[in-house]
Amino acid sequence: MSENPELVINDRWIVSNRGRKNSVDPQKPYAWLVEKERSISGEIEDIAIIFLTNRECPFRCLMCDLWKNTTDESVPAGAIPNQIKWALNHLPEVKHLKLYNSGSFFDGRAIPEEDYKKIASLVSNFETVIVESHPRLINEKCLLFRDMLKPELQVVLGLETVHTEILRKLNKQMTLEDFRNSVSYLTQHRIPSRAFILLRPPFLTESEGIYWAERSIDFAFSAGVECCTVIPVRAGNGAMDLLLGKGHFAPPDIHSLETVLEYGIKLNAGRVFADVWDLGLFSSCNKCIDQRTNRLIAMNLSQDIISRIECTCD
Repeated sequence: MSENPELVINDRWIVSNRGRKNSVDPQKPYAWLVEKERSISGEIEDIAIIFLTNRECPFRCLMCDLWKNTTDESVPAGAIPNQIKWALNHLPEVKHLKLYNSGSFFDGRAIPEEDYKKIASLVSNFETVIVESHPRLINEKCLLFRDMLKPELQVVLGLETVHTEILRKLNKQMTLEDFRNSVSYLTQHRIPSRAFILLRPPFLTESEGIYWAERSIDFAFSAGVECCTVIPVRAGNGAMDLLLGKGHFAPPDIHSLETVLEYGIKLNAGRVFADVWDLGLFSSCNKCIDQRTNRLIAMNLSQDIISRIECTCD
């Protein structure tokens, strides 16, 4: 693990190294798509994802770039239901829906409680609704929203890493106990949970990145989550680029993502997915990147280990 005693990572430092935000419309989501996912039952089904335009998350994590598509102030009441309605008019009919708002669904300054009932009405035809939240914002609001929903509610929590010193440097502003308590709270109230896990956050070598991602999967399942998604860390948000230039960060190699996904699937403790967005960033080999990407997608869907791609880059 690399060290820099002079580097103080906090909100002010992270924000000071950012670029400009993108222009967004508070009455429309900034993106929406449909992708395939293996369900808890084992079926391969389409899942719609709406990326809601919302206020910036109050937790300014070091690796996050979601602030790029956020507003400086809270969006007005009714804006989030309007965005959902707009997106659903542009999406095909599917059974499952993810509502991602670049922060925490249960942040009252992001999504006001007065919008819950309208949101619940709009998504009543789905079987599952998945939202994201910082572990410290898991509370009775989850139950309030769940009780309004006809679909099953699931909540995604950012664990990131169980390396306690790295977790502190990520400015996540939570402890592993916070995460465990949040999962326990959701489980007690029959709300399934998922975890986001980072592959090679700053200050770790490639081998350390693999090791701590695997330990993070172990911890997440022991805490009670049903599903883990492994996200390779990238630059591009300003702060990460600065750390890259100083030698405190390097993007993980796609081979490492393969290794961690294989490990997670072999555990047979729950579903484990690899984030396959823009995997070309993590490979220097043009000969096998498409094959490796397709293999990871196939493993996400099958939850089986598929034979590795043979290439000279190995």
